Amino acid sequence: MSIRTVFSAGIVAAALTTATQAALVVGWTMPTAFPTGTGNVPTGTTYLPPSPNGAGVADMGALTAGTQLRAVKALAASTYTSPAGNGSQYSFSSNNWSVGDYYEARFSTTGFTELTLTWDQARSSTGPAAFKVLMSVDGGMNFNQLFTYTVLQSGGGGSPGTWSSTVFNPLYSYGLGLGVAAENQADVIVRFESTVAGASTGSNRIDNIMVYSGAIPAPGAFALLGLAGLAARRRR
Repeated sequence: MSIRTVFSAGIVAAALTTATQAALVVGWTMPTAFPTGTGNVPTGTTYLPPSPNGAGVADMGALTAGTQLRAVKALAASTYTSPAGNGSQYSFSSNNWSVGDYYEARFSTTGFTELTLTWDQARSSTGPAAFKVLMSVDGGMNFNQLFTYTVLQSGGGGSPGTWSSTVFNPLYSYGLGLGVAAENQADVIVRFESTVAGASTGSNRIDNIMVYSGAIPAPGAFALLGLAGLAARRRR
């Protein structure tokens, strides 16, 4: 299930009255590029650039301190790059995907409730298409599956469009509620895990990972509503 089925078209009217209630807890827009590199496991504990398999701490939100965004891959040949995002200058991308590889966001939700996760994701023609979202609230000891979804191809025949640093395409956006288990937690880990392998050169990229507290509109409604605060971060 993708956000296109989680949220209906009827949310547009409701979004006009609820969008201002949202607070951005934490968010990654990848505002800077990081050096291209290879590797299959994280290096160090902070995952800050220039570590090739970490996109660094969150750049937006109320609780950016201590956050991490990284990739964990089985193959040492995996290459990490920062190509154009979905309406933002950069994204977090890698190739050589195996079953069980994942992107991982780590953050706190202390003091926040009613949490919603949104993100943008795309793949190349030979990149992995099937993913699931897993969440832990106990430091990674236990994970629960929250969501399964299909990642659309960016560019090439039959795709809904090509990711651009200047144009946001809502068809590549996903989102879900994290539930009460994620509320007011010191250490939340969310993984975007591939359930299929890709070709060695097949890539998958992620961008605009956001955690909100309170009611927000579907990402697909951002362009329609023209909401100043939310739309601005999409155009970064």
